[in-house]
Amino acid sequence: MAAAGTLSSHDDQRPFDIDDVLARVREAVRDVPDAAMFALAEQGHDSLFEQLVACVLSIRTLDEVSLPASLALLRRASTPDALARMSPSDIDALIQPVTFHEAKAHQLHAIAVRTRDELGGELPCDAQVLQSFKGVGPKCAHLALGIACGHEVISVDIHVHRVTNRWGYVKTRTPEATLEALEARLPRRYWVEINRLLVPFGKHVCTGSRPRCSTCPVLKQCRQVGVTNPR
Repeated sequence: MAAAGTLSSHDDQRPFDIDDVLARVREAVRDVPDAAMFALAEQGHDSLFEQLVACVLSIRTLDEVSLPASLALLRRASTPDALARMSPSDIDALIQPVTFHEAKAHQLHAIAVRTRDELGGELPCDAQVLQSFKGVGPKCAHLALGIACGHEVISVDIHVHRVTNRWGYVKTRTPEATLEALEARLPRRYWVEINRLLVPFGKHVCTGSRPRCSTCPVLKQCRQVGVTNPR
């Protein structure tokens, strides 16, 4: 058996079973706060526009910061028309805690105006359209589409990228490559849920530095790729 704070013995390892691993992760994060966009949807802000706004605010910002900022903004303006009628400076005043708040205020205002004036006031459930907005990449587009539209799409953030590579489930260098690898291997039933599970798991268990391997529920299946100093 691997001792606390040490790497797992190869003799102890089991074949990697994604069904069992995700079931164990699901249980491990059951009492941990949801990732911001999922938490926002649970509070009724589940339209595609609201989810896209929240994802823009979450970029390079901790959930603990982006979620309150998203709620503050969406309680004031939850539709494209309402947000378009606000000035970028008014938007900025509500989202001050998030990173790059001034730039994001202008970005969100532009998204709202274009949605109102060019798209009939409603965002279509179309990844290409979402990614045509400045600053919206596959991660945000996919996560918003998965939550708001029920699309089977994978959203890869830093946690999904790090954890799946650390497990040895994929072997990639970038989130973009991880997305392609997961699309080829991960069962479709987990495509949306993997982000919901691995964000809190990556924040609280499989952390970027000194992961909590000694108490990890999937240690015996994890290859601990790149791990040198676990807890």
